[in-house]
Amino acid sequence: MELVVLNTSGKETGRKVTLDETVFGIEPNQHAVYLEVKQYLAAQRQGTHKAKERSEITASTKKLKKQKGSGSARYGDIKSPVFRGGGRVFGPKPRDYRFKLNKALKRLAKKSVLSQKMRDNSIKVLEDMSLNAPKTKDFINVLNALELNGKKSLFVLPEANKNVYLSSRNLPKTKVMNFNEISSYDLVNAGEIIFFEGAVEKFQENLKK
Repeated sequence: MELVVLNTSGKETGRKVTLDETVFGIEPNQHAVYLEVKQYLAAQRQGTHKAKERSEITASTKKLKKQKGSGSARYGDIKSPVFRGGGRVFGPKPRDYRFKLNKALKRLAKKSVLSQKMRDNSIKVLEDMSLNAPKTKDFINVLNALELNGKKSLFVLPEANKNVYLSSRNLPKTKVMNFNEISSYDLVNAGEIIFFEGAVEKFQENLKK
């Protein structure tokens, strides 16, 4: 399986990169993708929600009426959940929503997303580029050349590149990440995935560990 390497003008360079069939050509496992996306979104939750229970309400503890003889329901104090301002029954408490997944399953999820993107022709390989200074206009020119302007795109770097990252930071539909920082959610959320030439082999090796 091979992909042509494009230059920053969107033209073919004449070079090709070989993609591993075990990474980009497997039968997608949708449940594995679902689990990792669910884990990612769960980890984003703050979990700081809190409602006061009856014992935490500051109010009088006086019994509102006598137990018998009134002809109506029995009442305790004003902190009862049946009254406005009273405590809440089984209200939310602070908690951590994170949960663990095996590394093998997470690798399978990434391979599944990449294989599906490959089937949809949504993966490109771009020659390695470097910018002398952070400049959004230069990055937009690359997007236009690749016909990606206005589309959700994920650029995968072989190593940290501050100028490329800063040049793309103000573009709401474009994301630039290092190859070892990417989750299945990032891959699913991107309409188009663009690997820099030097990132392909590193990314494949990372999924084989």
